[in-house]
Amino acid sequence: YFLDKSDKYDSRDVERLQQDDKWVENYLIWRHDVVDDTLKMIDESFQWRKEYTVNDLSESVLPKWLFEIGALFLHGYDKEGYKLFWFKVKHHTRDPKQQLDKKKLVAFWLEHYAKRDHGKPLTVVFDMAETGISHIDLDFVRFIVNCFTDYYPNFLTKIVIFEMPWIMNAAFKIVKGWLGPDAISMLKFTNKNDVQEYISGEYLPPHMGGTDSFKYSYPPLVDDDFQTPLCENGPITSEDEHESKEEIDADTKETGELNEAQNLNQKKMNSIEQISKSEETDKTEIKPKIAKKALTTFKGPLLHISPAEELHFGSKETGEKKCLIVLTNVTKNVVAFKVRTTAPEKYRVKPSNSSCEPGTSLDIIVSLHGGFAASLQDRFLIMAAEMDQSSGAGVPELTQFWKEVPRTKVMEHRLRCHVVESSKPSSLTLKDNAFNIPAKTNEDLHIQV
Repeated sequence: YFLDKSDKYDSRDVERLQQDDKWVENYLIWRHDVVDDTLKMIDESFQWRKEYTVNDLSESVLPKWLFEIGALFLHGYDKEGYKLFWFKVKHHTRDPKQQLDKKKLVAFWLEHYAKRDHGKPLTVVFDMAETGISHIDLDFVRFIVNCFTDYYPNFLTKIVIFEMPWIMNAAFKIVKGWLGPDAISMLKFTNKNDVQEYISGEYLPPHMGGTDSFKYSYPPLVDDDFQTPLCENGPITSEDEHESKEEIDADTKETGELNEAQNLNQKKMNSIEQISKSEETDKTEIKPKIAKKALTTFKGPLLHISPAEELHFGSKETGEKKCLIVLTNVTKNVVAFKVRTTAPEKYRVKPSNSSCEPGTSLDIIVSLHGGFAASLQDRFLIMAAEMDQSSGAGVPELTQFWKEVPRTKVMEHRLRCHVVESSKPSSLTLKDNAFNIPAKTNEDLHIQV
């Protein structure tokens, strides 16, 4: 295939195929390990990828109105933890002149997600509420089906169709013929009564019987649901203020006693803007608390991030509400970073937007608001990029920096949440023990972690 048709492929795809075992494996899985069928699929998808210039699709090359109408976007997760790819059918109308751009928009979103989440499968949702005969566009539907059956291997988990009008029954008989026997089993026809078998209410809009208050808007791009918290501390409720005051009072007293017994080394974090005393107290409290959970480290090109994959929060019974993320700058330049979350209403992140000097480490405290519980679907995204030595690291400079930095220069790392169900977390015992050993300084404990 390569020898005969190399001019029909994008060389970047050929290079990736030679290096990315997971991509090859997905093609094989989707074609049941039949090599000839797999080669045929790779050939067809590579020719399509070059024809649609998939590797070069970006917001700048597609019409802005396509993003503004909100007919296609990624948002939320199904009950199995798969990302939801929404098609709001009522926003789509047939127009041959716009068809190619609309198809490229589908390819843009699929490629955008594939590059960010390394091919983790999607659940497609056709929201057909308030639709009728004018919204039927079989050519466009066939293209979407082809994307999953022919171009993006092993990328589809299920297709959830919500409130399909009876008038479209005949059209969907045709669609079933395109899908083939394997994909037909992935079709799930639903209404308000049963859609929550597949998607929980927290990711369903009210018209589908859910509680998700998400409203699509553009710009910016719906960024994989990761949002910058409203402010560094998040929206504080009166309950949080009361809790924080109690914690600070207790911790300040405890820290005062510790300071008399120990010679605390504070050389860490001199590069960051001065942190309030209460935050230092939070760090002192949290560092031993998560010691057993922060043993894994993601070693990125700009930052080492610990823990590597999961933040451990307690269930309502265990009550653990804080986690620590440690960032270490492994470059020779200042690294700017931002922390984003899929649930900004639930978490406080301190600091959420700052910078880290070369060779230093920085602690980020993630805490749950009172009344909220961590969810397995909650995610955190750490974005980092190197700054020029000459540029400052204040709030205005960071704001401008993030507007101008190219996406290709940004390191991204995702963390998911893990909920600890045990009735008495061992980390609490560790905390008590750590504070009762006067021979160890905070730095000793940090090195031990």
